[in-house]
Amino acid sequence: MIDRQPITLDALLVGSLAPIDDRGTLSGIDKHPLDGAVELCATGFSGDHQGDLKRHGGVDKAVHHYPRDHYRARTDEIGFIPLLKQPGAFGENLSTLGLTEGDVAVGDRFRLGGALLEVSQGRQPCWKLNRRFGLPDMARRLQQSSRTGWYYRVIEAGLVSAGERMHLVERRHPAWTIARLWHFLYVDTLNRHALEEIANLAILPSSWRDYAAKRLQTRMVEDWSRRLDGETTPVNG
Repeated sequence: MIDRQPITLDALLVGSLAPIDDRGTLSGIDKHPLDGAVELCATGFSGDHQGDLKRHGGVDKAVHHYPRDHYRARTDEIGFIPLLKQPGAFGENLSTLGLTEGDVAVGDRFRLGGALLEVSQGRQPCWKLNRRFGLPDMARRLQQSSRTGWYYRVIEAGLVSAGERMHLVERRHPAWTIARLWHFLYVDTLNRHALEEIANLAILPSSWRDYAAKRLQTRMVEDWSRRLDGETTPVNG
């Protein structure tokens, strides 16, 4: 066990599919807290859903964690809206205080209830946040702020309940925090040394390593507009 103060899971949240826009695009971003034990398997919590399984969910994005620590900054930035009164505004499954992107690194393993989770990647915000908040640039705000949250893969399935403690049990790549990944993905985007490291960081999903490899090859950054601003035809998400 690593000598670090465990973090309390303040809320465990899941969401059903529902239309998020007037085109009928389905999304599970509207998460609500649950009481009692919930089964966590390789693809996520029982009762949790994603509309677009190509871009959301799957083993490398089984669980989304968004720090409640960021809610005050969001309120200061955009003003008070009812969504920010309680956890779940950003489509998170796990809500905590005291753990942010600068504290968590790719490959970190946490024991939570009967499950073992491994940090897999940061979040790449998408246009569904714009619809959810009623702001055309909410996804861009999230991306530019560094406050994106992160995803876990499930190493060991088990039952999880709100109120349980998250224990950090292993650090495999402590230098590669989610904050540092964010910096090289969105700020210092063509840093050759960093991109070479990311391209060879085997614990990252292949999609993230591919971003780095392609940037190294082309010396260009991929276009984010479709992901951040929306698509012209309905895509479930």
